[in-house]
Amino acid sequence: MPALFRPLTLRDLTVPNRVWMSPMCTYSAESGERAGTPTDCHLVHYASRAAGGVGLVMVEATAVRSDGRISPWDLGLWADAQTPDFKRLAKAISAAGAVPAIQLAHSGRKGSLERPWRGGAPLAVSDGGWPTVGPSAIAFPGYPRPTAADRSEMANLVASFASAARRALEAGFEVVEVNAAHGYLLQSFLSPISNRRTDEFGGSLVNRARFVLEVLDAVRAIWPQHMPVFLRISTTDWIAEDPADSREGWTVADSIQLALWAREHGVDLLDGSSGGVEPKPIPTARDYQTALAARIRSEASVAIAAVGRITEATWADELVRTGQADAVFIGRALLRDASWPNNAAAQLGVPPRFVEQYAYAL
Repeated sequence: MPALFRPLTLRDLTVPNRVWMSPMCTYSAESGERAGTPTDCHLVHYASRAAGGVGLVMVEATAVRSDGRISPWDLGLWADAQTPDFKRLAKAISAAGAVPAIQLAHSGRKGSLERPWRGGAPLAVSDGGWPTVGPSAIAFPGYPRPTAADRSEMANLVASFASAARRALEAGFEVVEVNAAHGYLLQSFLSPISNRRTDEFGGSLVNRARFVLEVLDAVRAIWPQHMPVFLRISTTDWIAEDPADSREGWTVADSIQLALWAREHGVDLLDGSSGGVEPKPIPTARDYQTALAARIRSEASVAIAAVGRITEATWADELVRTGQADAVFIGRALLRDASWPNNAAAQLGVPPRFVEQYAYAL
């Protein structure tokens, strides 16, 4: 059996293989009174990838508050009335053979935007946008200045993550992932570029990580002990790697330390992405990101899923087989081909999912 198609057990959950669907925003949620709820478009989008052979489907960034969305068309779980639609989605993913998972997120200072295909510019309140929040009153380049969250607001944000986790559990998701990547709220607390606080949540690495760990504790307290919690991180923000930039950014060494703390706070697997605090060029190498995930796995001895430019079945299998990653998240390749995992299975000599139903395609 190729390593890519061996089961992976995390706590009491066994995922049928190691090729998973990465969380990717579709900006297609309901609006108006049903804002944040998934549509039939989401049902087809996610269930088809599950039938296409992935072991785990990670539903896109789902906001824990209405003002925590990237855009007004993001998914959200900030109200109990949204839960039934997510339950239908989780059930469809499970029926198609994959583990239903969901990413909980808050956009922070990178929220209140138009959809990408309409330019992605910040939306004014008069156009359906909202004021944003961050660790400090420092704007993402080209965006409005956020309000610095005070302790009361931070407590409310922690509670919002916990409440969204409860709703995700009630909806039938078997894995919850906390998004602390890509310059959104939690990662903006981690980075010294966006976090200039002078209290116990700013300054040193241990202080800048404090808020993220409080969120993890709150989610872990809700999520049953026999079920896994994931954490998506930016392994680097690419600032330290830029020879023309002398500022202190978020580094791989910081990610290794965060991984160790996260494990102590109940995280079972890291989802290793990168970037997002500021626009920065990234390397062109195929392993620009997967090599960083491999380093974190080796030095922190934590389970990690690699992501980024993984388009070939043989290389995906090699990443798992050689111990560089415990699983791979597939993104753009799954947008191009919903049956990428089944095709990968065929290349590696493994029967695809629903082999009887898909026999005519073999």
